[in-house]
Amino acid sequence: MSKTKARKPIEIKIATVVAVSAILHETDPAVIDAALREITCGESDYFDDELAILDVSPIDPANRGIDWPALIALFKSYRLNPIAVRNAAADMHHEILAHGLSLDTVAQPRQANAPEPVMAVAIEPVAPVMPAPSAKPGAMLVDMPVRAGQRIYAQGRDLIVTAVVNNGAEIIADGSIHIYAPLRGRALAGASGDANARIFTMSMEAELVSIAGMYRTFESGLPKDLARLPVQIRLTGDRIDVLTMKF
Repeated sequence: MSKTKARKPIEIKIATVVAVSAILHETDPAVIDAALREITCGESDYFDDELAILDVSPIDPANRGIDWPALIALFKSYRLNPIAVRNAAADMHHEILAHGLSLDTVAQPRQANAPEPVMAVAIEPVAPVMPAPSAKPGAMLVDMPVRAGQRIYAQGRDLIVTAVVNNGAEIIADGSIHIYAPLRGRALAGASGDANARIFTMSMEAELVSIAGMYRTFESGLPKDLARLPVQIRLTGDRIDVLTMKF
């Protein structure tokens, strides 16, 4: 008699959320409404129900009385769905959470000397990193160190990193990830479900690796036969395998 494999009541996997960032320079819903009308040019499907992270870093701390229900409803009327707030002061956290939004804590802080956007609301990709001109078609190339708190996402392609990925950094790709340097942060390949994606690094020092939502962490440190060695990481069934590479 064949045995039927018991179905798990729940499975926990790493999910990748792609969102736009709405940088708020005003809190008045009427002002933001006018800015969004200008951005969308009246097109009702401009945002197509995308997720949004609200960045409040430009708001004066003395003027942070925000009408969250009105703001959430306004963004939803433009088919943008707020899910989190970025760079919120500690005294704002309770109210933000009370309105069903989460706190985004991994975004890279905006540089003090960065130019201010012209419009009251600026829409930009979350943690944008553009491929260098020398990148081959179909792959994103990053040739600078990935800092703690920075998140890079190669949508629909492989990711090639030629510098260190530091602790607290996160790199994500729908395809495979190739790191020609130490991997010390988090690497998530096959983010859209590609179980054949792999991760390659010249020095394995990772906090977490994931392929197609399955993940493996290293809170207790890496085994001596893997630490700081060149490895490839692949998915075998429901198991993440880390294999050394010889040259």
